[in-house]
Amino acid sequence: MSATPESKVKKKVVNVLKDYGAYYFYPVTGGFGRSGVPDIVACYLGFFIAIECKAGNNKPTPLQEAQMAQIRQAGGTAVWVNEDNIHIVDSWLQHVKETYGR
Repeated sequence: MSATPESKVKKKVVNVLKDYGAYYFYPVTGGFGRSGVPDIVACYLGFFIAIECKAGNNKPTPLQEAQMAQIRQAGGTAVWVNEDNIHIVDSWLQHVKETYGR
């Protein structure tokens, strides 16, 4: 079975997170989880980021947008990326490293 376009985006994001040594996981939303939670949750140098991965022209659903807004309101970073803008994650990690790195 071949990988889906979205899973390819997730893999690229995870590779960037690994390059920086960030902690990350894929939240499970079924059962007791919360619907609309971004695909990847990560922490780097004490900073929280949630990443919604999309493929092509797909965009986050209104529920996903609402969850990302709640994360931002709580002081975290929440972004959505596709094949064309994965650099957003790298740029954020680089900024954190340069500003707060140890």
